[in-house]
Amino acid sequence: MANTNLRFKTNYAVSSKIEPFYKGGKVQISNDEQYIFCTCGSRVNILEISTGKIVHCVEHDDQEDITSFAVSSDDELLVTASRALLLKQWDWRRASCTRSWRAIHTVPVASMTFDSSSTLLATGGCDGTIKLWDVVKQYCTHNLKGSSGVVHLVQFHPDISRLQLFSSSLDCGIRMWDLRSSQCVCVLQSHYSSVTSLSFSADGGTMVSSGRDKICTVWDLNTRQAKRTVPIYEAVEGVVLLPKDADLSQLGVKSKDSHFITAGSKGILRVWHASTARCVYTQKAPSTLSSATGEAEDQDDNPFGLTHLFYLPASHRVATVTAEHNILLYQLPGLTTQQQFVGYSDEVLDVKFLGKNDSHIVVATNSSQLKVFELLTNSCQILFGHTDTVLTLDVFKKGFLFASCAKDRSVRVWQMDSDSGQVCCVAQGTSHTNAVGSISCSRMKASFVATGSQDCTVKVWDLPPDLSSEDICQLTPRTTEKAHDKDVNSVAVSPNDKLLASGSQDRTARLWSLAVDGNISLLGVFRGHRRGIWSVCFSPVDQVLATSSADGTTKLWSLQDFSCLKTFEGHDASVLKCIFVSRGTQLLTSGSDGLVKLWTIKTNECVKTLDAHQDKVWGLHASRKDDKMVTASADSNITVWADVTEAELAEEQAKQEDQILKQQELSNLLHEKKYLKALGLAISLDQPHTALTVIKAIRSGEDRCELLEKTLLKLRVDQKESLLRFCVVWNTNARNCLDAQAVLQVLLTHMPPEELLQYQGARTHLEGLIPYTERHMQRIGRLLQASMFLNYMWQKMRVAGGPTSMSNDEEMDTTPLGQSQTVFYVDKDKGSGSARDEQNQEEDSDSGADEDPNSHMDDEDDEEEVSSARKASTNTQGVEKKKRNGLQLPESDDSSEEGIPEDNATTSGTVEVIKKLRVFPSTHPQIVS
Repeated sequence: MANTNLRFKTNYAVSSKIEPFYKGGKVQISNDEQYIFCTCGSRVNILEISTGKIVHCVEHDDQEDITSFAVSSDDELLVTASRALLLKQWDWRRASCTRSWRAIHTVPVASMTFDSSSTLLATGGCDGTIKLWDVVKQYCTHNLKGSSGVVHLVQFHPDISRLQLFSSSLDCGIRMWDLRSSQCVCVLQSHYSSVTSLSFSADGGTMVSSGRDKICTVWDLNTRQAKRTVPIYEAVEGVVLLPKDADLSQLGVKSKDSHFITAGSKGILRVWHASTARCVYTQKAPSTLSSATGEAEDQDDNPFGLTHLFYLPASHRVATVTAEHNILLYQLPGLTTQQQFVGYSDEVLDVKFLGKNDSHIVVATNSSQLKVFELLTNSCQILFGHTDTVLTLDVFKKGFLFASCAKDRSVRVWQMDSDSGQVCCVAQGTSHTNAVGSISCSRMKASFVATGSQDCTVKVWDLPPDLSSEDICQLTPRTTEKAHDKDVNSVAVSPNDKLLASGSQDRTARLWSLAVDGNISLLGVFRGHRRGIWSVCFSPVDQVLATSSADGTTKLWSLQDFSCLKTFEGHDASVLKCIFVSRGTQLLTSGSDGLVKLWTIKTNECVKTLDAHQDKVWGLHASRKDDKMVTASADSNITVWADVTEAELAEEQAKQEDQILKQQELSNLLHEKKYLKALGLAISLDQPHTALTVIKAIRSGEDRCELLEKTLLKLRVDQKESLLRFCVVWNTNARNCLDAQAVLQVLLTHMPPEELLQYQGARTHLEGLIPYTERHMQRIGRLLQASMFLNYMWQKMRVAGGPTSMSNDEEMDTTPLGQSQTVFYVDKDKGSGSARDEQNQEEDSDSGADEDPNSHMDDEDDEEEVSSARKASTNTQGVEKKKRNGLQLPESDDSSEEGIPEDNATTSGTVEVIKKLRVFPSTHPQIVS
């Protein structure tokens, strides 16, 4: 057995993560060329180019998707626009919002840009208008109308003295706006599809435009005429005019004439001579691209197509963004690849450590490409070769050679250069008749690989003794064996290279002998799992095999008699991977429940459960030094974990216990109604939701207004600052807006404006409160309007035998419901009167305000519609009850429906109520008032 002095692992802590940071949309590079800004849902992530790390992230409090953003030319300001029509100005280095205001656009902002002086901001909306904002004096300077449809491109002329703005919309024309007169001076017509980008010459007299109609147009801005139309033969997404003073002879630039570079659907960069419309340089595609990929290059929907193109003058580089969300930086003049960043990896299927001291990881994603990440910089190499999804990987002992297999039925062997870190394919083999889903490398030396396939066979492939990176060696299997009745999900080679294990969907694992002559023979079968086996793994020290299954268990088997030694149960779903750590004394398992579990084999105990991911953990691998592991999941995240010592674990547990004690103390304070201490504790934890719980508790008791005022005024200045910041967050949700407004009322009533403005970020907080408060007021206004129709309906209701009904031209009573008269109904059978206070109806009509689940305008309208329908159902049930008591209900009087506007969507439920109500017959007891 293993060494008894070996320290067991007790916990793993996250060392680093590779997460999605870009999922499509706008990308911008700072003028100092140090940062990349890109959108990712409701966030703008700022990537530091030198380290490849996300150093800053800004996000709207309402978590609405960001539709556009812009970084100022001096790299100081970042402005974002969200679907809630809110513009926010950020000090992005501190991730703090310095100002927010409501966009005048009626629909979301589609494009944004700053001018070269960083004082003017232009926003193009989906409503066809362009607004210009003075970000210094903070007001809207221009409202430019005339564009048709979405304004998807706005760009200032680089010479600020010209005061010109260029824009493009759905009509495919390029509008030139004179900002002095706020007029469109001309429309440049050349394109017949969307204009994607504009590039200006250094003197400002020439402009090149690109479009998805597969042409680029060279414009003379002095005469406002097209000088040349250049056919590009691909949908062009980006164009950049190259500098005339640089030596670009390697790109075919032989003269000082204008040249420009294009990026588009073919996925390669090309350089064009503007005067002759001739392509002078075409970037070479990756040499390992197969013929199938080459055919895809000629298609407009090529997954390797380029979506953005930038020129970085300070470092003399070019940056591109691919349709697969990869960001690549090329060094001029040779266009050599310098850095690559992967913005989004889709589902991650496998991951392995690679390189010297496990400095890299190789990743198989839901793609035909392999990705090799350098952990220090997150820079990535993209490896082309497979033509279908790569399913799994394995690494040879030294860590510089690894193998992959894919759905394309092929096996490939890759080699990393120990000095440069570059990876290239050195061998490949195709012999399987179906997808190859498992692969395992020899353990002693790089002599062979074993594969298992959906064709139910196991193959062993011999490697040549000398693998050269110059020519790709063609592999042939030395032996093929029909191993299972169903798909082979996993294969593993023993530490001495003499045994082979295979696990299958047929619920069995099998042990094979790897003979010297190349043949394999069956030694035994492991039976006991109730469902398919996902993973098999040999112990590094004992004659034991571990298997994990879709039945949620992991089993240890004896290689001597093929009996089950232990069973580990703990996962709630399939166990996808199992590996030995701590010299075979412990086991790591990962499952489709997103958990990773650490087991001690001797005690059969789960030592630690890591809530690693939100989806299936397909990849699980330990480093050669056994001091860290890496996990990869279907949630697109890759996490590197480090083994944590006992002292570090104790420190982490102490922090967790301290947090639990504070939460318990807070609960006790609330129970004892010591609200001031409870609120102070919640603020010290910096948890807005916890503080909101305290505020709700204060407002739920008697004399809530006085108690809230008394509590808030006793807070320290710094605590009031934090509470004001919390209010901004609460106010974005209609469910919590009443609590936020109650706190604001106390603060604004008892504090002078001069004192309030001294709070840190007070101006920003107050500006952020205004747009949402306006929305809440509009919602309450609609509810009040709807309640007037309920009052109108009530006044129109009369019981037969009473006073004559109102005439059709009688005015609607606008008396508030609380002041209307009480009406008594007498039950015919019981003869006793029961009073129904109209105040109950008023409370019912207002209940929708407190139950609104979110702050979206559309969702609020839906909430009110549901509430109205509920009221209609309630009133109808009341009428049915009267009917069961013996009352006959004649047809209703049409006059009860008059005077109801038809253009208010919030009253639809009320109209249905009026249509369904009936007047009581005159033979029954009448109302008294």
